[in-house]
Amino acid sequence: MATVPTAFEAFRIHDDAAGYRSGIERVSLDQLSPGEVVIETAWSSVNFKDALAGTGKGKILRRFPLVGGIDVAGHVVASTDPGFREGDPVLVTGCGLSETRDGGYSKYARLEARWAIPLPAGLDLRESMVIGTAGFTAALALYRMQDNRQAPDLGPLCVTGATGGVGSLAVDIFSRAGYEVHAISGKADQHDYLRALGASEVHGRDALSTTRPMESARFGGGLDNVGGPMLASLLAQTAPYGNVASAGLAASAELQATVMPFIIRGVSLLGVASAGTARDIRGEIWARLGSDWKPARLDRICTREATLAELPEVFEGMLAGGSLGRTVVRL
Repeated sequence: MATVPTAFEAFRIHDDAAGYRSGIERVSLDQLSPGEVVIETAWSSVNFKDALAGTGKGKILRRFPLVGGIDVAGHVVASTDPGFREGDPVLVTGCGLSETRDGGYSKYARLEARWAIPLPAGLDLRESMVIGTAGFTAALALYRMQDNRQAPDLGPLCVTGATGGVGSLAVDIFSRAGYEVHAISGKADQHDYLRALGASEVHGRDALSTTRPMESARFGGGLDNVGGPMLASLLAQTAPYGNVASAGLAASAELQATVMPFIIRGVSLLGVASAGTARDIRGEIWARLGSDWKPARLDRICTREATLAELPEVFEGMLAGGSLGRTVVRL
């Protein structure tokens, strides 16, 4: 077993009599959630849920204190599970990290073996965290759509909130999988960025501004990261038997729509809940993310590397709508 320092840095979140607060602390391994696998963390990432948790602007954590970070990747330094040996590269995304157990913003992390994924062939640790929960969510959306018979000949896939982490990776992954992709973004200065990721067309938000229950079929399906009126409009413009995957609520958690797209065109609305994905599906999707679904433009999508000390600034920028692509955290 490699030697783990008696104390190391972690970005920890509290909510107690002194109020909601987060920041870098010195912690020990014994203070971390139990688990069979201990890793020395190399990389983590920043997701919208991390920003909500780190600032207290969303109810993400279910107990306190906890180390933040819903993604983590590193090398095993100790394991009581025979499936993992010292030196093995592994990753975990979601699976209770920074919700019910300590997460990845820590120099060392203790993980449950049942959720640890051996690093897929075709990815290095940094690439796995550029993908992270965001890319896993995008790939899970495509997995669910294809499981429901989505195919390129149904028409282009629409991606809303396309300049964010999930959206950027979805544009890349969907185009890599053989689909024409139309990106929706309110950031007019980032249209070239989205085309470089593989979008054949880029539209402003007004493309999904209709309030009518049905419109001409324009898309074969899509991935919505926004919620609210844009999701309703996307459903109204989806072709017969197309699929729309819902993965976010950047604009609204509400959905005011009619049943007409469902009963007239057979459109399906699919939920994407990446955190609780079954282990067998999780492993299959990560294998594909290291092979035929591996994003081709990860260097462009990763727009920033941050340290633990820079996390508060990153969180505020993300919640203010100023993020682009993916931010990885260098441990």
